[in-house]
Amino acid sequence: MSVPARRPVTVLGLGAMGRALAGALVAAGHPTTVWNRTPGRAAALTAAGATEAGTAAEAVAAGDLVVVCLLDDEVTRQVLALVAPVLAGRTLVNLTNGTPEQARRLAEWATSHGADHLDGGIMAVPAMIGQPGALILYSGPEDVFRAGRETLAAFGAAHWLGADPGAAALHDLALLAAMYGMFGGYLHAVAMIRAAGVPATGFTPLATDWLTAMLGALPALARGVDSGDHAADGSAVGMQAAAFGNLLAASREGGVSTSLLEPVRRLLDDAVRAGHGADGLSALVDLLRQS
Repeated sequence: MSVPARRPVTVLGLGAMGRALAGALVAAGHPTTVWNRTPGRAAALTAAGATEAGTAAEAVAAGDLVVVCLLDDEVTRQVLALVAPVLAGRTLVNLTNGTPEQARRLAEWATSHGADHLDGGIMAVPAMIGQPGALILYSGPEDVFRAGRETLAAFGAAHWLGADPGAAALHDLALLAAMYGMFGGYLHAVAMIRAAGVPATGFTPLATDWLTAMLGALPALARGVDSGDHAADGSAVGMQAAAFGNLLAASREGGVSTSLLEPVRRLLDDAVRAGHGADGLSALVDLLRQS
């Protein structure tokens, strides 16, 4: 029995993530053409079986599905302007980090040039691409996603978020906001501990157990946000605001900057002034949306 031919794919952009994406496609058996604005990054890929194109237009002409992973939206638009004449009939998958509105504008532009379009958010670091645990979020027309899903699976689990081209970017950035908030809190905690002479490695198992336990509160917070019922479960905003000053004071006593935590203090105080002292933390979302 003959093996069906793999879909030819082009990758524009060979930074660390672009190289990882192209490598996963080659490993999955896809004819893969690559291009980068700065030459010299394709040696390992060509040795593995990829083809390096001399121009972006040549690269796009070789692929049925075109994956874009560049620095930012501005660079993406500049590069795609070079290949606009050869985009018709192809599927453009933009995996460049950007905003929801940028994704919507690019989708409109791609459609006007005869191309299908998907926008994506990569929830993985380069080393995870093609491995279990890698997750890529996509948004755009469902039929386009379904047609490309088997090819996109080379990168990791492919999760479609709906037809709005901006949905993947929104979820990507929202998840990153949660991640940076967690890392910021952890880094501040480590700074406090280190100021007292305690090794970060000794403290981290305790922090891991604590943060893991706290994740269990998220479903109840979500229900409060969606329902508007912010009843406190023993952890009212007023109590949190009163105790938060000790966190800041202890930080300053240890010579640790409070710059990461000051916005949280202001938000708690604003919530109390707005009459949410007896409410749970889910009430803070309303204040964030009003600011």
